[in-house]
Amino acid sequence: MEQAGRYEGELDARKRARPVRWRGKALSSLDGMLIPLSFKWDHACSYCGTKSVPLQVEHIQARANGGTDRVSNLTLACEPCNKAKGTQEIRVFLTDKPDLLARILAQAKAPLRDAAAVNTTRWALYERLLTLGLPIECGSGGLTKYNRTQRNLPKQHWVDAACVGKSTPLLLKVVGVVPLLITATGHGSRQKCNVNAIGFPCSRPKGAKKVKGFQTGDMIRAIVTTGGKQGIYVGRVVVRASGSFDIRTRTGRVQGISHRFCAPIHRCDGYSYEIGVPSAQESPTQAAS
Repeated sequence: MEQAGRYEGELDARKRARPVRWRGKALSSLDGMLIPLSFKWDHACSYCGTKSVPLQVEHIQARANGGTDRVSNLTLACEPCNKAKGTQEIRVFLTDKPDLLARILAQAKAPLRDAAAVNTTRWALYERLLTLGLPIECGSGGLTKYNRTQRNLPKQHWVDAACVGKSTPLLLKVVGVVPLLITATGHGSRQKCNVNAIGFPCSRPKGAKKVKGFQTGDMIRAIVTTGGKQGIYVGRVVVRASGSFDIRTRTGRVQGISHRFCAPIHRCDGYSYEIGVPSAQESPTQAAS
């Protein structure tokens, strides 16, 4: 299992003849490199940033100009960008975009450690779940995409979660399903104060994290009964040491709400929650029935 979670990418000069490996499998073709490269380049075209389109393996230095098939010379590009670049030198192709050029060259040298970490964690989790004696099924990203495209479903994370594995039913009803979208937001920063562009402190040290029993990120309901801001406000609070808070609601930010009017709904746990848009797209099988 350890072998399955290991990625051997950039090798030193003495080991260049060894094949690149992914999940214990030798990747001898460029097509086989598509999945690990997708992790490295965030599933987007490295030149225009387009996502959710078919991507092709692109040689940063074209093979016609002496480029190799090593990981450090490979990136992903959509078909229009791939054709536009052709065999040009990347510095010529991106003459007008020096920032993008620098980012691509830096990213090209980075190993696939993020992909390796995710892959290792996935297999370790699978091993732990097996010990519970429950029926467990896993599948590849390619199988998930195949299941989704065969059912003509939109590319969304919650839809992908329903298309994992070989047990995905042919009739997958997603019309009218309202997903709960959960986003990791973290628990704040450990930075003691704000700094300017050259690293010097430019603000006072941070105050207490909790003020009057509330902390930034808590979901609250404020029923204001006096003053010029009377009403009911629901949203995430931004605390102030003075006890006068701001509330981020769906319609905007409300400032200067006293803590006396606030009641907690959900304490900050490092995640944000949002009701998604119901899917209105039917699969071909469902539409036929």
